[in-house]
Amino acid sequence: MGRRRKGIGRRIDNLAKWLLGFRVIAAPAKLFSNSRMAWSFVSRLDRVRVNRQRDRIMTEDLPQHVSIIMDGNRRFAWNLSLGREIGHRHGKEKLKEVMDWILELGIPYLTVYALSTENIKSRDPEELESLYDLYVTGLREIAEDPRIHSKKVRVGAAGRIESLPDRVKEAISYAEERTATYSDFTFTVCLAYGGREEIVDAVKRVAADHASGDLDLEAIDTAEISNRLYDAHIPDPDLVIRTSGEERVSNFLLWQIAYAELYFTDVHWPSFSMGDLYDAVETYQIRRRRYGG
Repeated sequence: MGRRRKGIGRRIDNLAKWLLGFRVIAAPAKLFSNSRMAWSFVSRLDRVRVNRQRDRIMTEDLPQHVSIIMDGNRRFAWNLSLGREIGHRHGKEKLKEVMDWILELGIPYLTVYALSTENIKSRDPEELESLYDLYVTGLREIAEDPRIHSKKVRVGAAGRIESLPDRVKEAISYAEERTATYSDFTFTVCLAYGGREEIVDAVKRVAADHASGDLDLEAIDTAEISNRLYDAHIPDPDLVIRTSGEERVSNFLLWQIAYAELYFTDVHWPSFSMGDLYDAVETYQIRRRRYGG
């Protein structure tokens, strides 16, 4: 069904491009496309589509844990001739929107990839400092957000947190302490995070427990590794979304996403819409109906 829809969409696009090759059609089309009437019509049509899509996905099983690789802040800024910092700011605001959408759907777990161990090594110090400031601001805003408290969202961070600047660690602690008693929803931000590094750290803990005599060799299995991951209390992701067109997982939750559905979209993270989220969830549901067991 998905391939058929894409095929029909391509044929409609090709027909539209062919028609726009004629000046008698292209000239009025250009005037209309730049008018307020066109913008209003498209906006209303999109709202209707998204509302219907929401009603449709709510009739099926929703993923319980959605993880997002938030990619494309810098490319979003470059496309608009803006500074990188502006792109990251837009990305921060987008995360708050997406959290609202996740809460409205009733999905209990959201995990996002904000800063990798590779980012810390490869990005210039000025950009990193700007990112750290955004994390501090964002975490404090989340910790004080009335919606977070009314929905009882537990906020946490995962990664090699000890490698982060003190101001970021303090903001993490503040958000975790303010929401420690909540359990209806869980939001986790991955900072200074790497999937391979997480597995290495878990294996080191297993080795230490075995060396101390607290863990028998025969007892070491996948569950023992899982129990020593950064966020062992969180279930594995059902759906992983990556924005901005790259189709790889980039060292994100390598152990946990063994059976997750992966969804890639060309949309840059700051431009990610409610409709894009619903598209990802609906694709997950279609795959589950067809292949799940």
